[in-house]
Amino acid sequence: MKKNIQNILVIALIFIGINTNAQTRYLDNMFDSVVVTSDIQYGTNISVLPMLQGLAPMAMPILCDIYEPANDSMTDRPVVILIHTGSFLPAVLNGQATGSKSDLSVVENCTRWAKKGYVAVAMNYRQGWNPTSPDQNVRTSTILQAAYRGIQDAKAMVRYMRKTVAEDGNSYGIDDSKIVIGGQGTGGYLSMGYITLDTVSELYLPKFMDLTTTPPTPFVFPPFFGNIDGTDSTYLPDFASPTGQTVLWNIPNNPAYSNDVNMAFNLGGTLADLSWLDYTGIPLVSFHCENDPFADIDSGVIIVPTTGDIVITDVVGSRTAAHYNTLWGNNNGFNQAGLNDTLTQMANNYNSARDSVHGLVYDGLYVFQTPAPSTTPNAFGEMPYEESSPWDWWDNTTYDMMFQALNGAPAGYGAANSLLGAPNMSDSTGNLYLDTVHGYLNPRMYTTLGLGGTTGLTELADKTTEIYPNPANDNINIVSYSQIIKDVEIYNISGQKVMSKSFNSNTIKLNTNSLSTGVYIFNIKSNDTSVKRKVIIE
Repeated sequence: MKKNIQNILVIALIFIGINTNAQTRYLDNMFDSVVVTSDIQYGTNISVLPMLQGLAPMAMPILCDIYEPANDSMTDRPVVILIHTGSFLPAVLNGQATGSKSDLSVVENCTRWAKKGYVAVAMNYRQGWNPTSPDQNVRTSTILQAAYRGIQDAKAMVRYMRKTVAEDGNSYGIDDSKIVIGGQGTGGYLSMGYITLDTVSELYLPKFMDLTTTPPTPFVFPPFFGNIDGTDSTYLPDFASPTGQTVLWNIPNNPAYSNDVNMAFNLGGTLADLSWLDYTGIPLVSFHCENDPFADIDSGVIIVPTTGDIVITDVVGSRTAAHYNTLWGNNNGFNQAGLNDTLTQMANNYNSARDSVHGLVYDGLYVFQTPAPSTTPNAFGEMPYEESSPWDWWDNTTYDMMFQALNGAPAGYGAANSLLGAPNMSDSTGNLYLDTVHGYLNPRMYTTLGLGGTTGLTELADKTTEIYPNPANDNINIVSYSQIIKDVEIYNISGQKVMSKSFNSNTIKLNTNSLSTGVYIFNIKSNDTSVKRKVIIE
């Protein structure tokens, strides 16, 4: 009787261990709420945005919001910096409902990361260019200059975070050796440019120059616009200045600190030129709609969304970037990590099928196949088009009122126009897309940043391995959503190995009818990981 009671207690304890789902920081929500510090000034620099109101360019503060997990005792947390979309113009003025650090999807993304234990940053950057000019040289030069300023601002943002550690007593409790930079839409252009634009010569390509002058004039000239990092003071000479006078054109922000990052990601971004892609050692994760009409997933042109006018030709989309990042080995950390969850399998299968000639697996690219647009015009006679940012949503009533006020449009026009490329726009739809974004991106950040230490992969494998039924009779199923199972070793309660089988699959079914009733330890092994499970055989 005493022996039976002991066995019952052992089994009860085993059940407690099996049914306690351990949460993993940075992969799971560890916190119920977040603390947001808004409108932090991380820099000051010259903005051309006042020119849209007929004013001279002027120095303006550049702001960010910082999200932290509430009631968190850790003081060495990794940082995720997110750059918003907006076509380098403020919301509404840009013909769309998004364009600031307060975009609803930006807020949701940063909140999600903070709840997982990160410090998340939503940053604004300098905006302003001339999309309505009939001269393509003007359109091209002003958008390149806007992108250049945005990259400089993103680097100033990274340096600011390091400054808070060195000079401000680490007021946000970060580990400044672990920083990820990412962006949505236009912000994706900036995050991709951030990690690839590394030499001045890359700015002097013919398509980035005014070829009507002798000699050709570069649209972005660092001695005037500041160096690639934005860490020097520069002046625009009178002959090039919009005021006709020599003016300060770049103000260095936090120049003493490094702007290195560990990783980048983009949602719907593009890269100005293929030559910018080379070995950086910085992993890039991309999300893109297969039929994005504004930023082609392969290669194409950048157009003005509201007019269709060409801005830059021969740009590089996410799939092309993933192809070359694979060849350069920049994403080796993903390819060699053994991630093999459902989203990874879906992405890799789709990407491999799209590149059957080369047979490359673009780990680091997730493609969204959005529904075909309606063939019926809206109430104002405008035709729907393919989606480009289904992860975005907004208050369409407020947007319509603002659109009316700015453009003198009839009631309902702005709202209807905003849905032409987002027919299912809502917070629920946007959050479903963000579920996929986080499900695919976060394990890659976890792995790249080494957030599990030397056992990071094992922790990830442990979290994503299932074994059922338990208790079992004649057969048991073992599933690993992140690793390929290579071997399963079974030990009895005395530590003796009683079975060993080899496999090469994520999902296996194991016959256990040769095992006696009792408690066993299953050692589930992959190339780089080993996960143990307690199993009861009845």
